[in-house]
Amino acid sequence: MGMIPAKNALDIGILVKDITASLAFYQGVLGLQKLGELPIPFGHMHRLAFGDSFVKLVDPKKVPPAGEVGLTKALGYRYLTFQVSNLEEICADCERAGVAFDIPRQELMPGVFIAMVRGPDGNVVEFVQRS
Repeated sequence: MGMIPAKNALDIGILVKDITASLAFYQGVLGLQKLGELPIPFGHMHRLAFGDSFVKLVDPKKVPPAGEVGLTKALGYRYLTFQVSNLEEICADCERAGVAFDIPRQELMPGVFIAMVRGPDGNVVEFVQRS
C-alpha cells in the first residue's frame, strides 16, 4: 500500500544562506503569506503558505556548502513549481525586482505557459499557467 494523502498539497523545506533575501523573494516578490516561524533542531523555520502547500524556509544553525547551481547541473530536486493564474504579473514583478530568469515566459504547449526564475540561493522556481 502506498501513501494516503492527508491534504491535497506537497510542502517543501529549503535551507537558505540569507534568510532576509529569501523572505524578500518568496514573501515580498512572489507574495507567499508568512504563517509563522519556529525554532527547529537544525535552525529556524519560516513557514510560508501557497494555497494548501507550505514553503518552509530554514535559516540553518550552520550553513552548509551550496551545490552546483542550475536546472541541469546536478541530480536531485531541481525546481519548485507554482501553478498560477497571473503569470504575466508575476514575471513583471520578478523583472522589477531584478530576479534572473532561466526561462522567460513562453508557451510550452498550446494553452500552457511557463517561466523559470532563480531564487536568492540559485534555486530554480517555475511558474505554470494553463488557460
